[in-house]
Amino acid sequence: MRAIRGLWRWRHNPLRRTTDLVEAWLALAALLLILVAAPVAGAWVGSLAQDALQESVRQQRLDRHLVEATVVKKADSRPFDPDPETSSARDSHNRVLADWRGPDGSERHGTVMAALKSPQPGDRFKLWTDEQGRIIGRPLDTATATTHAVLAGFGTAAICAGLVEGSRRLVVWRMVRRRYARLDRAWSQAGPDWGRTGTGS
Repeated sequence: MRAIRGLWRWRHNPLRRTTDLVEAWLALAALLLILVAAPVAGAWVGSLAQDALQESVRQQRLDRHLVEATVVKKADSRPFDPDPETSSARDSHNRVLADWRGPDGSERHGTVMAALKSPQPGDRFKLWTDEQGRIIGRPLDTATATTHAVLAGFGTAAICAGLVEGSRRLVVWRMVRRRYARLDRAWSQAGPDWGRTGTGS
């Protein structure tokens, strides 16, 4: 809105400099780019991210398997584990030695994190493995993938808007510097005793 008012103000003003008009047009162009191009770029990147992430979700669902494991015994805590009273992330998980069978039929044994508050030998719990039965993280879910895609779109739109505004400010800064340089040259041509010539002082 400021850019439109600036253009209207400088339209027929006799004090208007060329740089004033350029600055007003530049502000209007930057406004239009921020309002139109930035959201379009954000939507495009968000759409690409959504497609890629949803494909990753589908692939992970094919490659990762939920298997049942059996507790052999509770494992000793690692010496550098955070204090369980201050760590809410570990409140419902314990390290246990467990046995499980991989999707390929292989027998596996190892130390894993179990979502059991007080694991006892023989307790059963679920964990994610790859095709060979190796422990792997749970697959990405659709909602999380969509959230990441939306954030990528918003981030791209914000970056585009910032680049446009930063470029506008840089151009205006250079124009102002040139304006001041011309003013300095004109002032130096007028002489250091401007206004006092011929007064005998």
